[in-house]
Amino acid sequence: MHLTSGTDDLTTAANLLRAGELVALPTETVYGLAGDAGNPDALRAIFQAKGRPADHPLIVHLAAAEQLPAWAAVVPEAAWRLASAFWPGPLTLVLPAARTVSPLVTGGQTTVALRVPAHPVFQAVLQRLGRGLAAPSANPFGRISPTTALHVQRHLAGRIAAVVDGGPCPVGIESTIVDLSGDHPRLLRPGRITAEALAPHLPPILTTDATAPRVPGMLDSHYAPSKPCYRIPIDLHESPFPDRRPGLIATRPVDWPVARFWPMPAVPEDYASMLYSVLHQADGSDCDVLLIALPPDDSAWIAVHDRIRRAARSL
Repeated sequence: MHLTSGTDDLTTAANLLRAGELVALPTETVYGLAGDAGNPDALRAIFQAKGRPADHPLIVHLAAAEQLPAWAAVVPEAAWRLASAFWPGPLTLVLPAARTVSPLVTGGQTTVALRVPAHPVFQAVLQRLGRGLAAPSANPFGRISPTTALHVQRHLAGRIAAVVDGGPCPVGIESTIVDLSGDHPRLLRPGRITAEALAPHLPPILTTDATAPRVPGMLDSHYAPSKPCYRIPIDLHESPFPDRRPGLIATRPVDWPVARFWPMPAVPEDYASMLYSVLHQADGSDCDVLLIALPPDDSAWIAVHDRIRRAARSL
């Protein structure tokens, strides 16, 4: 079922979710495959629809920060500071899970990932529903995340009850994830909200390590097209696949022939906003191999580099 962002359709979406059905909803990051986070049958259906491993935790989306104590056993002061600064928005906090949280949500861990989305469509559905929604990206597990309703329909049609079309997702990549479940905050997944933006609100941030909780989107291969996809330096002097039809995604052209060229912005936020949409286009093209020229290697591009590294293999 294709729903619009009109009032009646949003009520229909909320009623479907209340009945345990799955509905794809737009967030400011990517489209999420939403199900009632308190309904075990809905949670199992999310894993089945995506082909998602059972130990891969889900992010619970809430209407407001005030709902944190219902889901987290402990809400440290740092969580309230970050919520005040960045919610609603593309930031996920990992906290000790309340005992009432299903292990289907946590992936069997003692922590839970929580965020308050900023997209008005998702917020409107949350307000109508009155409960938290688990919502991983609305795509087959490991494949390119969807940033339009059409992306969802192409890959999950027949597996879910409905998709609500809220237009393209403006941020375009998944949320930043910060772990506050231990003694020191840890940045587990980079996103639009950078470590530099987080720093004034936290003690020094550690990068992830072997003791960090499992969180979504951290497999070595993720966000990947179905076609072979490789990352290359922008200054590569010759085609790595001279006998094939390469498609190139880059901020500027190269000096050797390509079958298709998708120009990308030179501003990291704009690049991130376009990345998955362009990957979907490239994956549906007549090219038989995809090449992503790496953007600048500096801190502003960390989130983009992370998504490219998981989507594309090295040569």
